[in-house]
Amino acid sequence: MSDYFSYQDNQLCVEQMPLADIAHRFGTPCYVYSHTALADGYRQFESAFAGREHLICYAVKANTNLAILHQLAWLGAGFDVVSGGELQRVLAAGAGAGKVVFSGVGKTVAEMRLALEAEILCFNVESEAELIRLNEVAGSMGKVAPVSLRVNPDVDAKTHPYISTGLRQNKFGVAYAEALALYRKAAELPHLRVAGIDCHIGSQLTEIGPFIAAAEKVLALVEVLAAEGIVLEHLDLGGGLGIRYDDENPPSIADYAGALLTALQSRSEKIIVEPGRVLVGNAGVLLTRVEYLKHGEEKNFAIVDAAMNDLMRPALYDAWHRIQPVQRKQLASPLSNSLPQAGERTNVKGDSLIYEVVGPVCESGDFLGHARELAIAQGDLLAVMSAGAYGMSMSSNYNSRPRAAEVMVSGTVVQLIRERETVHQLFSGEKTFLL
Repeated sequence: MSDYFSYQDNQLCVEQMPLADIAHRFGTPCYVYSHTALADGYRQFESAFAGREHLICYAVKANTNLAILHQLAWLGAGFDVVSGGELQRVLAAGAGAGKVVFSGVGKTVAEMRLALEAEILCFNVESEAELIRLNEVAGSMGKVAPVSLRVNPDVDAKTHPYISTGLRQNKFGVAYAEALALYRKAAELPHLRVAGIDCHIGSQLTEIGPFIAAAEKVLALVEVLAAEGIVLEHLDLGGGLGIRYDDENPPSIADYAGALLTALQSRSEKIIVEPGRVLVGNAGVLLTRVEYLKHGEEKNFAIVDAAMNDLMRPALYDAWHRIQPVQRKQLASPLSNSLPQAGERTNVKGDSLIYEVVGPVCESGDFLGHARELAIAQGDLLAVMSAGAYGMSMSSNYNSRPRAAEVMVSGTVVQLIRERETVHQLFSGEKTFLL
């Protein structure tokens, strides 16, 4: 469990605030974030890269809330965006466009124009077709676009295949064997300025080896480019450092940065990294309430008010999140997975049973956790841990469910940073069809 979420007198708290008080005030489902955890994570990156020119570009897709973006901008962060919408969020949060890199395989003309008008730091270009389009768009605006090529080093990130991005079969980036020719082309195009090189091999990496293997391949290409007179200003080595959800043992931020700096010690270019999950993942939890306990012939079900539309990761990746009771109870009896006797429909004694923790969405894939040992009763609160990354940002309105509220806590200060949606808001922009 994160240091920022801990039991105090058997009540699970975020910093100094009981999560039960937050649930009472703002309802459930509800995302809750630790302000201190966010700040501490960012400062660890700054400290780890101190003494070397660098820019920490937060990967906005991990969590897009304006309060989080504003806090990171105030701390000095740059931002890695993958859409025009994310760029507009960053600007709305008060961040400077000069610290923004724009990644993504499908940038539209409108998004390119938006980024050029804002004067972002760099476009991370992912194909020859994009390179040509960006040159044309920049030319039509009388501008020169700063670019780096996202080079695919064909390095196995050893992570879930859905979040692996650095293999030759992935859709991301320019093939390593083709990168030199495309750099030559970029250098010749009149409305582009070659600024750097980019590499990102995946997310939730728990070993340093793949990072270093990718960096070494990038550096070999940088040497070849320099020999041809294509001198780069920065090396963008992407993100992907993992966090602990269960028993993973990812490298610390200091160890990760130290390994990269050792590999890059002969280089003088500015270093850019793009952390996302590692900054926000363990800084947030999803609060949910038990609506019903249902006992079937083979399994017990804890039906909660959060669902796959609130937290997609378990259904999408079969991802594992720790699920903790907000009120820790003294067990009435040892663990038993036996089914209740006739007429005993709820776990009113607080016995520890094995539950499938599921939501109300009409899909068998709607679950938050399989086979969890919990001592709970109807109405109890649960906290789905490590939910700060790819939780709210991937949420949806499936089954016409309003998205959850979001709350930030610093010490004993609690602030609503996103109001809970209403059903009316979901269809306010729709029109009936009349002949």
